[in-house]
Amino acid sequence: MTQAAERLLSGAAWEDFCEVLKVAGRHLDTFGDAPSDLDRAEYYRFLTRLARSSFERLVENGEPTRPRLRDMVWRQSINVQTVDQDHLMCQFDEARDYRITGTRGTIPYFVMAVLSAPAPADPGSRDWAAEGLAGLKAFDPSNLKTQGFLGSQQIAVADDGSFEVILSQNDPGPGSAWLKLAPDTNCILIRLVWSDRATEVAPAMTIERIDHAPPVPLTPELMANNLAWAGQAVLGYAELVRNWWQGNQGNFASKLNRLDYSRAQYLSNGGVPDRHVAFGGWEKPLDEVLVLEFTPPPCEYWNFQLCNMWQENLDTFEDGNGWVNNYAHVAEPDGRVRIVIAERDPGIGGNWINSFGHDKGIWGLRFVRTETTPPVKLWRVPLAALERGDNDVLAAHRAVDTGQFVD
Repeated sequence: MTQAAERLLSGAAWEDFCEVLKVAGRHLDTFGDAPSDLDRAEYYRFLTRLARSSFERLVENGEPTRPRLRDMVWRQSINVQTVDQDHLMCQFDEARDYRITGTRGTIPYFVMAVLSAPAPADPGSRDWAAEGLAGLKAFDPSNLKTQGFLGSQQIAVADDGSFEVILSQNDPGPGSAWLKLAPDTNCILIRLVWSDRATEVAPAMTIERIDHAPPVPLTPELMANNLAWAGQAVLGYAELVRNWWQGNQGNFASKLNRLDYSRAQYLSNGGVPDRHVAFGGWEKPLDEVLVLEFTPPPCEYWNFQLCNMWQENLDTFEDGNGWVNNYAHVAEPDGRVRIVIAERDPGIGGNWINSFGHDKGIWGLRFVRTETTPPVKLWRVPLAALERGDNDVLAAHRAVDTGQFVD
């Protein structure tokens, strides 16, 4: 019997999983006094969502003989996840040969990416809680590195709308759509991009092992390993949001109210290089307004979205608020897009996003399949001034210029 199996049967693997969750909970203390009461409440909700998502991805769908493409759990929005995108994931135990078959659907675009995350071969054989954050160097399911990608425009679709993609380390030969796996590939992520969910049809996709290995029952060793994966995923994402907010992977808290295009920032967590994304931290008291203006360039898709400190879309997304995209926005006569972030709509036109009790957070501006990115003008002004019609506070010379590339 393996050590991982022994730890599961003795209860040690479960106890370590619970202790890792405690470490993630205490991680809130590293933010000091920055989080408000609302931020703190949302942090603990964030952890429950991470646990739920990790169980789905790494336990329920962590069976090597039953590969599945599963969507993110409801309301989960890790890494400023776009409201207009669905994210299908499949976890691998090793880089075997797989086949994805499906139908194209009518959405504008989808992209498949294969990823790796640092992990030992037998994670269930040891305790991780005692290692704390140091354990993430060897085992971090949140640290997803893109190894290759394939866009829907690169996949041949038959007259009936069907398609097939082979995932393997070796080239399957002429005529095949191929997504190459590396020896350490352990995940595939498929982004489905919508324009109108009410009228469009999503692609239907299934994944299978080419060797057609029959399903096998759960083993104690597999359960121990998957519990370790799930616990480390919660801790990894808790550390990721800290690292973006005040660490060396962004440090947005030190440069609030700007948008930085960073290829390294985006690709560091499972991004694909067919887009430019600007991230940043935003901050304003509840009695102030942030106004942004930019002119979108030609592109497949763009969006701006407002998130809390934990990179989650604000609760208002269910009401159609919290983000603006190229399919649903109001533009000025000259093509400029104005975003107005405030507790109330000040009545100056543009696209109002309700800050919904938040005084700080993360925001993102992305352009998919574009040759250029636009500069952004930014104002921070009193809400009362705009409500009484004092639009002089939005004079051009009062704006801050942002939307710069930092790498």
